[in-house]
Amino acid sequence: MRRAITGQLKLSLGGSLLAAGHQAGEALVPVVIGLVIDEAIRPGDHERLLLWIAVLGAVFLTLSHSYRFSLRAVERASETAAHRLRIEVTERVLSARGGAEAGLLPGELVSVATQDAKRVGSVNVALGFGVAALAGLIVGGVALLRVSVPLGLLVLLGIPPLMLLAHFLGKPLERRSGTEQERAAHASGVAADLISGLRVLKGIKAEDAAVERYRLTSRDSLAATLRAARAQSWHYGGMLILTGVFIALVALVGGRLAAQGDITVGELVASVGLAQYLLGPLSILAWANGDFAQGRASAARIAAVLAAAPAVAGGEGGLPARVEGRVRLRGVSHDALRAASFEVSPGETVGVVSSDPASAAALLRVLGRAADPEPGGRVELDGVPLAEVDPAEVRRAVVVAEHDAELFEGTLFDNVASAAASPAAVAAAMAGAAADEVAAALPYGTATMLTERGRSLSGGQRQRVALARALAAEPPVLVVHDPTTAVDAATEARIAAGIRGARAGRTTILVVTSPALLAMTDRVVFMEGGTPVADGTHADLVRTNAAYRATVLT
Repeated sequence: MRRAITGQLKLSLGGSLLAAGHQAGEALVPVVIGLVIDEAIRPGDHERLLLWIAVLGAVFLTLSHSYRFSLRAVERASETAAHRLRIEVTERVLSARGGAEAGLLPGELVSVATQDAKRVGSVNVALGFGVAALAGLIVGGVALLRVSVPLGLLVLLGIPPLMLLAHFLGKPLERRSGTEQERAAHASGVAADLISGLRVLKGIKAEDAAVERYRLTSRDSLAATLRAARAQSWHYGGMLILTGVFIALVALVGGRLAAQGDITVGELVASVGLAQYLLGPLSILAWANGDFAQGRASAARIAAVLAAAPAVAGGEGGLPARVEGRVRLRGVSHDALRAASFEVSPGETVGVVSSDPASAAALLRVLGRAADPEPGGRVELDGVPLAEVDPAEVRRAVVVAEHDAELFEGTLFDNVASAAASPAAVAAAMAGAAADEVAAALPYGTATMLTERGRSLSGGQRQRVALARALAAEPPVLVVHDPTTAVDAATEARIAAGIRGARAGRTTILVVTSPALLAMTDRVVFMEGGTPVADGTHADLVRTNAAYRATVLT
């Protein structure tokens, strides 16, 4: 939150000064009215009346313009600070080192990057008007000192304890606001997950269970929101009582002084007007304190995302200028993987079959450097340990096309070409993944617009488009995970031949259980319990290894 303010210091200071000018002008209005009464109306001096009316008009002109431009400055500071926080959170979430998303649903991360960033940015508005309110209280206090020393001292000495009480009143609001944002973000994440998996939920007839899950989450979020709203009401109510008592005390003291003849009629009008005016700055301070309380809670949530431990270290080394594609695993253990060791030669197409899906998922993570092996294990590319290389550089050389790869809203062509090594690679990749058949079936071919996550396509069509995108990148090493689980046998055979042709001369690792894809590989590595136990051609393993046969043919 400190950075959100200091990063916009010029705008915040400028806005604060202009807002202070507005509040000072507001404080001067009752003072000028009192002078009009004492120096023009009571003596009956028409010329001085016109003069003081002109002065009053100038005060109103100044304070109105000050407010207009101060609001413009602090709002700009607020929006700019919030935008920079959104960018910072997004960069951290998308960082090649990962880790920021651990334990959080996508919807929660979106809430942090939007709602929490907005709340933190808005403290610039609260700061500007809070400073202005203090300036108004000081000007009002000084003006009251000129009218009466007891009145001025009452205001100036009463402000600090009032601010301290406001701070303590804001503590429950800060705590409950943080909980409110956390629960609301979790509810958004659950809703996003349910919507994205709606087709699957309907397929397994789990709609009722999903609805009940969201209902419970939503009620939890509602309860947190109501608790925060109650805390906010108590905060504002408490501040209203405190400020009301304070203003009544000021008015009472001023009235007694006027009754005793210690101040004039004009000074009495000025003191009563100042007492009424003081309610405005005090209310602003109450609002600013509440805004700061909510901002601190949101800032803590943003800080937790930014400070999340990375999934992998940065790495200072680099890969060779020309990557040949030799992949070697030496004693790699991670999650379900157990001391896995095997090697893939440059240009070789190797299938990896695992009897445990968790082992396959762990293998994908270490190959794409989404995670590093446990100490003692190494994953090497052309003899260079991947743990010593920047993750972003690793992923330029090693592309992992996961089974549930997402498509984006846009044309089919844009989805495939987004990572294409060259324009010519798009057509070859489309043919290799049988995605040209998908384009032929669409009303506008490759120019057809796809909806979010490619939901306008069938499961098999999405798989083919995602595979085409991976092939179009033409990386030195391509790792593909079950790319044909939703296509028919004839299409799968065509895709198998297409991958072989598109990846000729480049290293390809197919983490699959499809016999059609395994049949076209140079050899297959079979893993049981997270450890490679057999290595050979698909035909040999089907003939000689019963466990392999059961895994790929059952």
